[in-house]
Amino acid sequence: MEFMPPEMSLLSGLLLVVVAFAGSAITAGLGIGGGLTVIAVLASVAPPAAVIPIHGVIQLGSNVGRVAVQRAHIDRPMVAYFIIGSLVGGVIGGSLVVQLPENVLMAALGLFLLYATWGPMRFGMAKIGPIMLAVSGAVSTFVTMFIGATGPFVISTLAPSLHDRRALIGTHAACMTVQHTLKILVFGLLGFSFAPWIPLLVAMIVAGFVGTLLGTRLLHWAPEAIFRKALKVFLTVLAVNLLLSAAGVYT
Repeated sequence: MEFMPPEMSLLSGLLLVVVAFAGSAITAGLGIGGGLTVIAVLASVAPPAAVIPIHGVIQLGSNVGRVAVQRAHIDRPMVAYFIIGSLVGGVIGGSLVVQLPENVLMAALGLFLLYATWGPMRFGMAKIGPIMLAVSGAVSTFVTMFIGATGPFVISTLAPSLHDRRALIGTHAACMTVQHTLKILVFGLLGFSFAPWIPLLVAMIVAGFVGTLLGTRLLHWAPEAIFRKALKVFLTVLAVNLLLSAAGVYT
């Protein structure tokens, strides 16, 4: 088996391994940002049809690593409600994949992030109930079939109810593990071949786990107040970036 898929150069593969390490470190330390970083680079070097499914595998490996590291802090009931909604969103998204305009989904996600960060549901002001957790799972799993990285959406939903950053990172990772697993199953059923990518994916997942260990050390080091402020800044920047992409500012 070749190390690289036919459409990829060795240099591009090495770049993706480095990005997988950096993306996991970012997400383990702040909860978000790594998935968008990975998909941005992946979209620039990989065939368009491979971007979303391959990103799903990379992020699955990264999130499984965070689940393993933070498993003692995961809020399991929250994950259970999220799974219920995710199953619904996965079924609907799988039946409509590639049929909806990507810019509409990006704009909706960006607006939601701004509202969740600065509106009435902002951090520390309101807790989310089981129904909204299920809705979050359904919506984010539906959207991830089209734009890939919905981690900011999910963490903005979980943050009001999880005031310990380790619980937030661990629960978020568990929810995203479910979401990316469903996405991989959908694209597999749609006929995408993961086999040529396996060696590169293994290298990226290993690099991602090393990045998770580094990012977790930073997570324990940073004070809670600084972590929350950094999270809000990240969410705002990512929301603006999504809105600009939806408006066609980026090509």
